[in-house]
Amino acid sequence: QVQLAESGGGAVQVGGSLRLSCAASGNTSDSYYMGWFRQTPGKGREGVAVIDSDGYPSYADFVKGRFSISQDNAKSLVYLEMVNLKPDDTGMYYCAASGSSLWLFHATRLSDRSYKYWGQGTQVTVSS
Repeated sequence: QVQLAESGGGAVQVGGSLRLSCAASGNTSDSYYMGWFRQTPGKGREGVAVIDSDGYPSYADFVKGRFSISQDNAKSLVYLEMVNLKPDDTGMYYCAASGSSLWLFHATRLSDRSYKYWGQGTQVTVSS
């Protein structure tokens, strides 16, 4: 079992920045991937950025150049640095752990179906 707790969400204006944190506990060593997903109004849950145990990141096209994922393995923390935020970035952001040691192709690693463990989410609101 893995427990995930997100923090760092909030309300910012267009062009602003936020840093989300995810604290993981439990059997995190079984999860090759950790990632961030979001659920925006009118859309399903979509992958934003994921990182594997070796530190290799993968990003959705709509956040490339604006978001950056990183991890501190020693502290079991995963971060999502978000800059130049847009109104379309508004939504609930979830941290997830794959719960598997399997390597995944890019599209699959950004699919929420590849993740077993989920946090409760943290709200991000970007206003114009």
